Amino acid sequence: MRVGLFVTCLVDLFRPSVGLAALELLEAAGCEVIVPTTQTCCGQPGYNSGDRASARALAQKVLNEFADVDYVVAPSGSCSGMIRVHYPALFRDDRALAERAGRLAAKTYELTDFLVNQAPLRQVPGRFSGAVAYHDCCAGLREMGVKAQPRALLAKMAGIEMRELAECEQCCGFGGTFSIKFGDVSAAIADRKCDDVKASGAGTLVLGDLGCMLNIEGRMRRRGDTATRVLHVAEVLAGDNGRVG
Repeated sequence: MRVGLFVTCLVDLFRPSVGLAALELLEAAGCEVIVPTTQTCCGQPGYNSGDRASARALAQKVLNEFADVDYVVAPSGSCSGMIRVHYPALFRDDRALAERAGRLAAKTYELTDFLVNQAPLRQVPGRFSGAVAYHDCCAGLREMGVKAQPRALLAKMAGIEMRELAECEQCCGFGGTFSIKFGDVSAAIADRKCDDVKASGAGTLVLGDLGCMLNIEGRMRRRGDTATRVLHVAEVLAGDNGRVG
């Protein structure tokens, strides 16, 4: 099957290792991976800020770039949620584009969901030894139904000890532009998440959206926590990350 990898702009600009890990995992699952070189943003920042014109322009660009693949996969519940849930609404006043957006939405998946339910990853290529806690990012959980899938993949790794956070489904405070507009509120929410991770005793926090990763890790470091690692689930599944207690 031909799978279009939507890298996401945050991954491209801040942590390309996540995109490379996603590529490795998809190939390990037997997929032919297509990575359109012209891809940029899904349009979510503009959409969330009320700038529908820029969101539509970027969305139409994505429609064109991924028109010829069987599936679209993103290492992000947020970006995949934008395409699946919000693209059809963006074009509701244009029948032809709405139909195209509906077809794209129907074949768009978050990475771990795809590797569990569409192209099952029988053997995880990476190695890991240590205790990890998993944070359920808001968009992946609530828009894409991602909950059990990353845990099922992590459970295939013999060296991992899963420790559930007491508030694993609570927001980290990022919320895209929310963290910029309401910095004090965002920081307070992030503090609560950091406390939850610390209480778990896990040396590594794993999650599936880079925006949440940057927000939580940034808050940890400002609080003086330089030991806890924050990793994307694709990085853990694809690579050898050593031991963290």
